[in-house]
Amino acid sequence: MNLYRKLAPFYNLALFYFVISSILRVVLFFHPITQSSFSFIESIKIFGLGLISDLFVFVIASLFLWLYLIFVSNSKYNKPWGYLILGAFIALFLYIVSGKSILDEYGGALPRIVLIFIGIKTIIFALLLFLPKHRDKIRFWLFAFVIFLYVLLILQNGLSEYFFWNEFGVKYNFIAVNYLIYTNEVIGNIMESYPVIPIFSALFLVTGGFTYFILKNSTAFITTIPSFTEKIKISVVYIGLFLVSLVAIPTLALTENSKNLFVNELQSNGLYKFYLAFQNSDLDYFKFYKTIPDDKAFAVLKQQLPTISGENTTRKIESDSAENHKNVVLITIESYSADFMKMYGNDQNITPFLDSLAQKSLQFTNLYATGNRTVRGLEAVTLCIPPTAGESVVKREDNKNKFSTGAIFKQKGYQVKFMYGGDAFFDNMRDFYSGNGYEIVDKSSFPPEEITFSNVWGVCDEDMYHKAIKVMNKESKENKPFFNHIMTVSNHRPFTYPNNKIDIPGDVKSRDGGVKYTDYSLKKFFSMASKQPWFKNTVFVIVADHCASSAGKTELPMDKYRIPAFVYSPGIKPEKYTQLMSQIDLMPTVFGLLHFSYESKFFGQDVLKTDYKPRAFIATYQDLGLIKDNILTILSPKQQVKQFELELNPKKGVAPEYQIYYYEKPLKQERTDLVNETVSFYQTASYLLKNKKYQK
Repeated sequence: MNLYRKLAPFYNLALFYFVISSILRVVLFFHPITQSSFSFIESIKIFGLGLISDLFVFVIASLFLWLYLIFVSNSKYNKPWGYLILGAFIALFLYIVSGKSILDEYGGALPRIVLIFIGIKTIIFALLLFLPKHRDKIRFWLFAFVIFLYVLLILQNGLSEYFFWNEFGVKYNFIAVNYLIYTNEVIGNIMESYPVIPIFSALFLVTGGFTYFILKNSTAFITTIPSFTEKIKISVVYIGLFLVSLVAIPTLALTENSKNLFVNELQSNGLYKFYLAFQNSDLDYFKFYKTIPDDKAFAVLKQQLPTISGENTTRKIESDSAENHKNVVLITIESYSADFMKMYGNDQNITPFLDSLAQKSLQFTNLYATGNRTVRGLEAVTLCIPPTAGESVVKREDNKNKFSTGAIFKQKGYQVKFMYGGDAFFDNMRDFYSGNGYEIVDKSSFPPEEITFSNVWGVCDEDMYHKAIKVMNKESKENKPFFNHIMTVSNHRPFTYPNNKIDIPGDVKSRDGGVKYTDYSLKKFFSMASKQPWFKNTVFVIVADHCASSAGKTELPMDKYRIPAFVYSPGIKPEKYTQLMSQIDLMPTVFGLLHFSYESKFFGQDVLKTDYKPRAFIATYQDLGLIKDNILTILSPKQQVKQFELELNPKKGVAPEYQIYYYEKPLKQERTDLVNETVSFYQTASYLLKNKKYQK
């Protein structure tokens, strides 16, 4: 019984963690974004297996609590051990201060973090050594701080999981790992999107309250410090549970195998999901996915790209007309779903300018984004390659000197720039674009007088467009055509923008407002551009980078990848292209409109050519999909393959070419030809990147 009381810090914190995680599951279970109903068995899985998984995850997370408590003792302060230990702490502190420690080889903030930790440990140890009369009181407050920290982290994780679900409709994934890297932008985004001060004030108050009650029932460990024998018994129990947990957690994760994605997500433990995302940020296609022999993969690819030969995608693109070296302005719009626009069924009139411009443009009504992050959209229009597993090429180390749209324009004598209203360091955009021959114009290029409004993501779109007009006016005087790729920022949480521009105030932080302000800014841009001498000799390409949300009942919900895209130029006839196509096809099609002849490595194709075979690619960082013949084929890690028949779920009042909603019904009989074709696309793309054969 005495030993049981000594374990109170563990089981009281465990009980608290179970209560918070259960409440979180209930909240997410009924959250509006959880677009699903659940059977009794599914509910048992979510709450039953989910709770068991939480138990084992808590055991792993208690490692630091165990290490802290197991070293609580009075004997270590006896002479001479106390002075020897203090001397060792001081020596270690001085070693790190010297700047020549092994930590300095890693650079960054690591040496400073360790220095602060060792410094605090040294001071606390010295206080406990030299103030024996106050030792119990100091130890109590240290113990209280450790409990407070655990309670805070449990509550903070619960809040973080809720907000992440609110944004993406899933537990932690690869995006959460990325967000840890770009803390400045992400923390800034949180600060501007949510009432942070009230939330954190309440969080600290609630943490203090729960800490008080847990502390009240958990002090037995430090008021009567366990003997060495008791610590051995506690350690045997803990280490045993720890080892069982290492096996149990991944085993339980295997039961997350429902066809309903929401069941798997709600059953899972967020902390373990984060760990998996961190471990699997770099996914080797050939290790995790279904493969076929490389020669067969390229043979299947040749059926789609008939003029290639060997294990590459190199082929000649020949035009039968004279090349037209018009200026090209590519605008990728942040988080812009097709269903924001009137023609796709939206009745809120939040895109009046683009609705009107679309009618004057070459519209691509059935185009799909390759992914659900900006870097995927940028990769698609820049490299024109399917979205390979893991991180986008934009963010990989090997991201330079690739065969790109910019490289083609440079071959044709164009000036090539990437323009971004924020810091191009974010998402590795600066490294990627500068490494592929683009000049960078980003927030650092703006003098203070050119910035009228900015938030954590950068200057507002109006400011970016004013800057773009200035740059293009200067470029037009240099007797060389220009290609400028502009990435917008305003349609991004926190959705703040200048007031008194549209009928939705900029401080309301509304997504509809972000969409409408984006549309308003584009109207201002075209109004300014139309007055410039270069306007009539310019092709404007407008496309979203990805949809506003990626959450859905299935791994790859079709409507969450459908994006608007159109090409406008005074010399291009307005019409609709209604065939299925991918984001990677957009720029090769623009090259076709300009009658460019060039040697291509692109997987993307000119969809206006008679030999184009309609298909589209959609993917997350690990699920790789191909849409073709009204079937969605998905490749997943562990060599898994799924196929779904796509059945249109029509929306009343929307023309057939703008219908975006589909039921995804498991295919009863495998279409092996489509499986092989999907594998061939993704395997060959991965092969070329891995073997550095997609260089310019």
